[in-house]
Amino acid sequence: MTTTEQTAVTGERADILAGLAKARHFLLHTAQGLTDEQANTRSTVSALTIGGLIKHVAEVEKGWATFATSGKHGNQDDWSDSPGEFTPELVAAWEANFRLVDGETLDGVRAAYAEVAAATDELVRTVDLDTTYELPEAPWQPAGVYWTVRRVFLHLIAEIAQHSGHADIIRETIDGQKSMG
Repeated sequence: MTTTEQTAVTGERADILAGLAKARHFLLHTAQGLTDEQANTRSTVSALTIGGLIKHVAEVEKGWATFATSGKHGNQDDWSDSPGEFTPELVAAWEANFRLVDGETLDGVRAAYAEVAAATDELVRTVDLDTTYELPEAPWQPAGVYWTVRRVFLHLIAEIAQHSGHADIIRETIDGQKSMG
């Protein structure tokens, strides 16, 4: 199937797609007109940058898409073998997820996210929303918790929206631009 022959969807699948599109729009809107330097600006006390948030959301979305098709989170190894000690190297690697690093550009992370989003949208159109998997055990997640694929997509909408809010605050402190209001 080509990108122009997308499966028509209605009902809850259409609602999920609309929710994802709206959340993504607000996140990407915060980056409009920014240079790579501005997109990599830490304008608050956190390590977050607009370019880094787009990069992070793409990785998170890719991880949840893997979970929706296999029951294994794509980023599970990032925490499953962690000794629980936050070394300076571990902290630096984590913070690099939230900024543009050498060789990365705002256009590049936006393009990568567009590919991830298109793949996720295709999953929403085709995957069985009632399939259930156990969430991977993590420091913030005990064993024995199960989610449907439907809940995964709803979680993605919430996560993207939350990070859109972070990006909006960062953008406002860079140049006064606001996504809303």
